[in-house]
Amino acid sequence: MSLLENFPLWASLAAIFFAQFIKVPIQFIATKKFDWSLLTSTGGMPSSHSAAVTALSTGVALESGLDSPLFAVSAVFAIVTMFDASGVRRQAGKHATVLNQLVAEFNKFVQDAKTWQEKPEQEKRKELKELLGHEPIEVFFGGLTGILLTLALHYLLFI
Repeated sequence: MSLLENFPLWASLAAIFFAQFIKVPIQFIATKKFDWSLLTSTGGMPSSHSAAVTALSTGVALESGLDSPLFAVSAVFAIVTMFDASGVRRQAGKHATVLNQLVAEFNKFVQDAKTWQEKPEQEKRKELKELLGHEPIEVFFGGLTGILLTLALHYLLFI
């Protein structure tokens, strides 16, 4: 099989791009503001990580079968990735939120305690990225996105 004919790979890449793109209108519906930075950021609804690994596993299942060792590897990889997205990375995002609040409060305290010359806000602090992981519902819908998109691509392209 050539790289250009590798259906699980292309389904997985399509799922990443679709999940990243769909975050913008979903966020617009929720906040009435366009946030184009979501196209390249982590976190948010749906999880592109979950979409990618479930698309990969679904593509492998369609190509190799549910009883293949390759499917077993891709399924375990998907489970670990989704668990990490909703666990460790989500907690890291919560820690980043608290750290950013501490930095902001410390900066305000220092400003109030001393009379420093005014500096642009960007020079005062560099914020940690808070949107790192996913809520369990985001992981679920990311996984569902990957499976449904891969099934749709498979049946559109091969039937």
